[in-house]
Amino acid sequence: MANGPGSRRKLFRVGYTLVGMMLAGNKTDTAPGATMDLQPLPSAGRNSLIPFFRPQSVAVVGASRDPASIGNRLLQAILRGGYQGIVFPVNPRYSSVDGLRCFPSLRQLPEPAELAVVAVPRESVLGVVDDCVAAGTRAVIVISSGFAEADDEGRELERRLVEKVRAHGIRLIGPNCLGLLTTDPEVGLNASFVAVSPPAGRVAMSSESGAIGLALLVAASRMGLGISSCVSVGNRADVSSNDLLEYWEEDDATELILLYLESFGNPRRFARIARRVCRRKPVVAVKAGRTSAGRRAAGSHTAALAASDVAVDALFAQTGVIRADTLAEMFDLAAALSSQPLPAGRRVGVVTNAGGPGILCADACEAAGLILPTLSPGLQKQLRAFLPASASVGNPVDLISSATPEHFRRAVAMVGGSREVDALVVISVAARIGASRQTLEAVNQARASLSDMPLLACVMAEQEEAAAKACCPAEIPWYSYPEEPARVLGKMAAYAQWRRQPPGRLPTFDDINLTSAREICQQALRRRGPGWLAAEDVYSLLRQVGLPLVPGKVARSPDEAAQAARSLGFPVAVKLASRTIIHKTDVAGVRLGMANEAAVRRAYEDIEASLAETRQLEAMEGVLVQPMVSGTELLVGLTQDPLFGPILAFGLGGVFVEVLGDVCCRVLPLTDRDAAEMIAGIRASRLLDGYRGHPPADRAAIEAILLRLSVLAEGVPEVQEMDLNPVFALPPGQGCLIADARVRVAEAGSPPAFLHGQAGKT
Repeated sequence: MANGPGSRRKLFRVGYTLVGMMLAGNKTDTAPGATMDLQPLPSAGRNSLIPFFRPQSVAVVGASRDPASIGNRLLQAILRGGYQGIVFPVNPRYSSVDGLRCFPSLRQLPEPAELAVVAVPRESVLGVVDDCVAAGTRAVIVISSGFAEADDEGRELERRLVEKVRAHGIRLIGPNCLGLLTTDPEVGLNASFVAVSPPAGRVAMSSESGAIGLALLVAASRMGLGISSCVSVGNRADVSSNDLLEYWEEDDATELILLYLESFGNPRRFARIARRVCRRKPVVAVKAGRTSAGRRAAGSHTAALAASDVAVDALFAQTGVIRADTLAEMFDLAAALSSQPLPAGRRVGVVTNAGGPGILCADACEAAGLILPTLSPGLQKQLRAFLPASASVGNPVDLISSATPEHFRRAVAMVGGSREVDALVVISVAARIGASRQTLEAVNQARASLSDMPLLACVMAEQEEAAAKACCPAEIPWYSYPEEPARVLGKMAAYAQWRRQPPGRLPTFDDINLTSAREICQQALRRRGPGWLAAEDVYSLLRQVGLPLVPGKVARSPDEAAQAARSLGFPVAVKLASRTIIHKTDVAGVRLGMANEAAVRRAYEDIEASLAETRQLEAMEGVLVQPMVSGTELLVGLTQDPLFGPILAFGLGGVFVEVLGDVCCRVLPLTDRDAAEMIAGIRASRLLDGYRGHPPADRAAIEAILLRLSVLAEGVPEVQEMDLNPVFALPPGQGCLIADARVRVAEAGSPPAFLHGQAGKT
């Protein structure tokens, strides 16, 4: 619209405060024993973003008459997008641009612009921010590139840019970004240089890559996915995906959130916000950098530290974020989540007119953790009453190729209405596009009585694009191959299950002495420096946190070993004690089932001889003598991720842990629910329930070890790595015993900012 005050349409008034901007990102700790806090933070932080999404006036700094320039494309996008507020072109070279009065600077505007979109050379950006300060503009989108992503000079410019905006309470999107758009009819703002105009809807998107952001908009437009807003965050110098999640959490126009992430700046803040948001709205994320090559590329692209993918998987699992492996899968999920209810369980019914695709779908369902129950005899009888004799009425229900739309309608209505399944997949194989359309229209009629059940379709036809258009009127998510709806439903069901469960509680233990535990580590560091603790120190440390240990004594001669065995009781295990040799079995450093003193002496001498043969005798500090213990062997481990902090690992133990790789990880803080999910999350969890004569394991005791270790990891930052392997899980009520433990310590130094909620990239 025109840029004079008299031409202003009646618009809304936004409110935000400097206090709100400064509060954004502050960490609120949760006390031990409390339920994880799922209440929204004070609205001040969210309010500081309102000028981006609902500005009454926008200034385009760098507006130009040159159609090829970014400044002109930005201005045209705003004008053609139907923006409902006032537009101020700003460029000292022009008196007018595209029929609008052009101002030499933000300081000369007749009134402050609530949002400034900046497209000027990087050297001029700091001066524009000074103008924002003087003019009272509190929200800035910097499209300009050449900052931290470019070179050392750019990194310094970005540092000064962030310093300046934070000093004056200005919020910043970018630099090096595509901009922002919102389809709110009261706003209609496309503050980007993207010509694509997706339909209005309930899906919000954020991208840390400009190119990916453009691809997301193109894909959304092509598939007709309705967008509420889309933000390209660029270098995330200030506003990040965390801030946007917090804004969209309370945004009534947004029901589904899509994220493309290349890095994490503040994982703990992300976890806290995502846990809350995912209780109300699905969040689907593609996290790039799964491989070492991908992480190197992400680091050079965003000038940010790429996170361990194990930590990312753990973080998403704990917070309810649905991880999409590809952009295509993200949109597969978006199509279903934006149009279908969540499934009440994991039971899926498949209705098809072709056997092969039905089998592929069934296989994919099982791989995705879904269940294809055999339909009840009564339901099968009802289906046989109207289907051809050659039709199959198990599950999948194969209507055969001659099936009519009416066959599909009745079969879908019966299977869904039976409540023997929680979700439906309909597969239609047709040479004619018209047949696909008629089939889906019939299915949609049946769906009217199944509004609380997700229904996804696979249409396999000669002309895919035409088939897609045929499906649109039916408002049913449509996929090209039968495996795709199965994968989507698998992730929807997992998310629905996560959402149904209550939030976990943080652990509290009265018998843990973190002060003494930390002193043990610090004394060891003063004596020997960083490295692996001696066996005596490991025992002392674990006792301070109440971790259950197999009794043991360190012996430094064959006679001492025999005496220790006599006091502990036979049979015993004799193990190498060494701070530098990590894997004892690799050097023949373990002897099991020693039944008498002579055997113990020989075991000591054999270990000594083995080390002498490989010239490692100096590494021997003696042997650890322990009574033999039996039970299910488990591993509990701890490592420090440079960005995420402590990560706990749980899995099958013994010598096969690295071969089998059956391990489940979680980031801290760890709740009781997280601990239970870790135990259930390994493939071999059935062994813990009892298997072929083996008694079940004491799951409560395993959970206690995980929770105690999490308290140790957070309270004793000197602990850099810990390996409890094996941990013997005994029958219910008998607890667990740790047979072997290794602990590596280092100076704690200055902890990363995210551990204490300090300011920084968020």
